[in-house]
Amino acid sequence: MKKFIVALMILAMVASFAFAAGSKDSSTAAKGKILIGIAMPETHVERWVKDGNQLKAEAEKRGYAAQLQFANADQATQNQQIQSFLTQGAKILVVGSINDGVASVIAEAGRDKVAVIAYDRIIPNSDQYDYYITFNNFKVGVLQGQGIEAGLDLKNATAAAPKNITLFAGSPTDGNAFFFFDGAMSVLNPYVEKGVLKIVGPYPKTSKDTANFTRIATEGWQAPIAKTRMENLLANDARNVVLDAVLAPNDTLARAIIEACKADAKYRTKLPVVSGQDAEIDSLVSIRNGEQYMTVFKDTNKLAEAAIILADAIAKGLTPNIPGAVLASGDLREIGNTGKKYVKAYLLDPISITKANSNIPVDAGFYTAAEAAKLK
Repeated sequence: MKKFIVALMILAMVASFAFAAGSKDSSTAAKGKILIGIAMPETHVERWVKDGNQLKAEAEKRGYAAQLQFANADQATQNQQIQSFLTQGAKILVVGSINDGVASVIAEAGRDKVAVIAYDRIIPNSDQYDYYITFNNFKVGVLQGQGIEAGLDLKNATAAAPKNITLFAGSPTDGNAFFFFDGAMSVLNPYVEKGVLKIVGPYPKTSKDTANFTRIATEGWQAPIAKTRMENLLANDARNVVLDAVLAPNDTLARAIIEACKADAKYRTKLPVVSGQDAEIDSLVSIRNGEQYMTVFKDTNKLAEAAIILADAIAKGLTPNIPGAVLASGDLREIGNTGKKYVKAYLLDPISITKANSNIPVDAGFYTAAEAAKLK
């Protein structure tokens, strides 16, 4: 009998500890904190790692519990991560999606009355969320086009000696890639029409030329894909010409393109003018060394802060007031078009960076001490 009583006491203690452990690990309500689930798409583009860590820090600074997951560019993995957030009782999701396959779990969040903020990538084909925070992505492209315009001095170019350019675009599963490209081509197309700029390789005037846009797009923003395509261009369409510029949609792809050019004897003493985006530290080093011509600085520290300010307002039932961001209106309202509804799109302003003003992201504290040391 005594053994039976002791056994019951042990079982009771185990159950008590298990309950306590379960409450501690899975119940944010017990801590009095709202859980924010942060789902980032990948780690092979370094900005997403920085964004995720900054989002988590900003959320915790404001008293929220936060969980961060990276999906390794696999939508099925990200969907499982988001479902885990929902199971744990998350009240707000911040999602940098991979493709429109995320819509099914966004629908689950909608049914659970969980607020969703699309982070720097629209979540397409969904009417189950209301908020999107990003940069003015059409302007990002405009800045890239203007960088090439300045780098080639196109305003003084002539049809008798046209400049040669080839075009790259981002991932076709990322809605931003279309805005980047269209922004850039709004600057470059008039020079093509004047005959002072010649396109080498496929030429979609806009992203609406789906067949040609697909030919210049870079699946998953993968650097090896961009490098291989550049190598093929140099061996074929660009074999008998010297490229003066390459429209590259981000820094990761820009560096891969430059690497391919360096292996071609024609470019060992003079590289093409190459655009970029994200102000990655290795590209800033490249810009200061006279290789990559420009990048677009999107201060993602401010974007992360803005996203959590938005999340905080949603949680408290307040009208968002986000310093440095404007609510998209007019033609820019299209940035918030999911294909099924227009969500509220809050836009921050990007900045063009060349060698002349490469101090701006440094002065903004955008880099870690170890990263900044690469510039010395």
